[in-house]
Amino acid sequence: MKNIKYTLLTLLIPFIGLNQVDRSIIPTAGEAKEIKLKDSEVFTTSNGITVILSENHKIPRVAINYISGADEKLEGDKAGLSSMAGELIMSGTSNLTKDQLDNKIDFIGANLSASQNSIRLSCLTKHFLTGLSLMEDIAKNASFPQDEVDRIKKQAESNLSATKSSADEMANNAVVKVNFSGHPYSNVMTESTLENISRKDLVSYYESTFTPRESYIVIVGDINREDAERLVNKHFGSWEGESPYKKKYQSTSRNSGGNRVFFVDKPGAVQSVIYITFPVDMDISSPDQIEAKLLFNILGGGGFGNRLMQNLREDKAYTYGCYSRLSLTDNGSWISAGGNFRNEVTDSAIVEIMYELKNIATHLVSDKELSMTKASSSGRFARSLEQPSTVARFALNSIKYNLDKDYYQKYLQNLNNVSKEMVLGVAEKYIPFENCNIVVVGNSEIIDKLLPFDSDNNIEMLDPFGNPKERMRPSDLTGNEIINNYLMKVTGSKNMTEVIKKNKSIKTYKEVTELSMAQMPGALTLTKMFKSPKTSSMKMEMNGMVLQSGYFTGKKGFNQNMQTGKKDLTKEEVEEKKKSFGLFPQLNYAKNKITVEAIGIEPKGSEEYYVIKIIDGENEEFQYFNKNDFLLTNTLSIVTAPEGGEPTENSVEYSDYKEVDGILFPQTQIMSFGNVTFSGAVKSNQLNSDIDFSEFKEK
Repeated sequence: MKNIKYTLLTLLIPFIGLNQVDRSIIPTAGEAKEIKLKDSEVFTTSNGITVILSENHKIPRVAINYISGADEKLEGDKAGLSSMAGELIMSGTSNLTKDQLDNKIDFIGANLSASQNSIRLSCLTKHFLTGLSLMEDIAKNASFPQDEVDRIKKQAESNLSATKSSADEMANNAVVKVNFSGHPYSNVMTESTLENISRKDLVSYYESTFTPRESYIVIVGDINREDAERLVNKHFGSWEGESPYKKKYQSTSRNSGGNRVFFVDKPGAVQSVIYITFPVDMDISSPDQIEAKLLFNILGGGGFGNRLMQNLREDKAYTYGCYSRLSLTDNGSWISAGGNFRNEVTDSAIVEIMYELKNIATHLVSDKELSMTKASSSGRFARSLEQPSTVARFALNSIKYNLDKDYYQKYLQNLNNVSKEMVLGVAEKYIPFENCNIVVVGNSEIIDKLLPFDSDNNIEMLDPFGNPKERMRPSDLTGNEIINNYLMKVTGSKNMTEVIKKNKSIKTYKEVTELSMAQMPGALTLTKMFKSPKTSSMKMEMNGMVLQSGYFTGKKGFNQNMQTGKKDLTKEEVEEKKKSFGLFPQLNYAKNKITVEAIGIEPKGSEEYYVIKIIDGENEEFQYFNKNDFLLTNTLSIVTAPEGGEPTENSVEYSDYKEVDGILFPQTQIMSFGNVTFSGAVKSNQLNSDIDFSEFKEK
């Protein structure tokens, strides 16, 4: 038998060789054929809802999506109103509390959710009637209870605080602001706009947006036309509502006087986020959007083969990823190209991205690039047809954008017919390589490198939410003078001698803070204590269960948590504990050789703040003090990671100072650790009271 196998293999070798594929040659694409798509059922209710049905009886499941016909509004001093309303729509109705609604959804195993302009339901066919009744209740009777409004506002406050630590979010805010000034896409929430939003505003938005007139209902799944029409008319046919808000805005605010540089300062950043961006007058109905999609996939689409990745990653090693994106929307679209880059190559990265934009707008793409991009685009389109929802989405787009009836049937043919000359034509039309918006989020130390890229040699400063910001001006005080003024303010002292005397009189201190997080069902209790000369402890617990704790005697100590157990402090950790001991660690800076540097005076809204930089070895901390009263309002710590890892950022915002035994303490603290943000409310500050460390000592 073994000899027979060898003989067969020997006989087959010549034929195997003849049939091997030469992988170095790109296969020639076959002629694209017209796609045969089953038409969706379309009908309109008497109150103005366009219903699109795509039947699919393969699985016993139905999905239904209500989409408002209202246009987006410019929200001005209440920016963020629509997004907040979207979060609150599922917070209860006039018939059901939030808990009752959640329980009913869970009971039938449905997915029911809402956004600022839509409501989506997906469930088993046997539960569709129940799910549809719940969806109807939400569409008509969302109640926006005040306690839920307060909860979402508190959650939004935490999110806004976290935004200031996220370079990517700050960059995204800047992009929409610079591309769409005076346009609804520039509705970026800030602390002040959040404060202006009331329950009345939310209800008004809901009533003018969630209305039957000119809206759409898309149904996909295990239901026939007769049942779909009957159920839609039963639940939504008699729905009455306002006329939807309608207004079209200027879709672009493109530069015409040269490139502009916009900079968002992120203290201590070791990387820059760069986006070369500009608006384009295009939407899904634009006749050349197929060519445009191919163009920007060649420039910087997904994968490693695009031009930006080949240049900035593979050739220059400036970044892990550099991409371009065409964002097509109903009322204004834009293009962005960029990524995250090391500080030292920020200017070089901009040079290369600008080069690639100009090159693709002035030269034909290669046959290989066009062929490969067509193949991948065709594959994505073909795979999308496997989803039943695709046919319904095509029907919706055809109606909303007045597309040709055979637009999607001929999509692959039109894609295949795109030539290099057509790609160059859209590049010449849409890429203003001499009139771009250049957005950079990073360390202010790199600003001077950006000046050559601005046509007016005038870099525009933006805050984390994309709004104009005055540039920081030099400080009139040294770093140590600012700290001394802060210490005198919080201790009620006339000079530093008095500060030191009061500090020595503080023998013990205990602080209890309640920490909450939007995604967390309960509150955490954080207890911090210290006792002169060097003993300190911390404990974090929830419902009486200790999650994390630590203890320090001045010479040794430990940290422990539920995951890793108890670990003794290392020699390095002991030294760090010594530096930060006491009510006012600032008094330890000089003897611990910690550098204090005044960075400048930073305007924020109607206030100004002294900014100082604390340098302790490789670690940095930025502290912000109100210029009027010297109270500490913010800290931002940049902690280097071991073994060349990415630095981590921790920030704390302090407010609501209150006097306790002659010392001012902040009663509100918002703490952000990476992407996790806690809101802290101080429950008690105790000076020179009895302190018990017995639970931390060895048994």
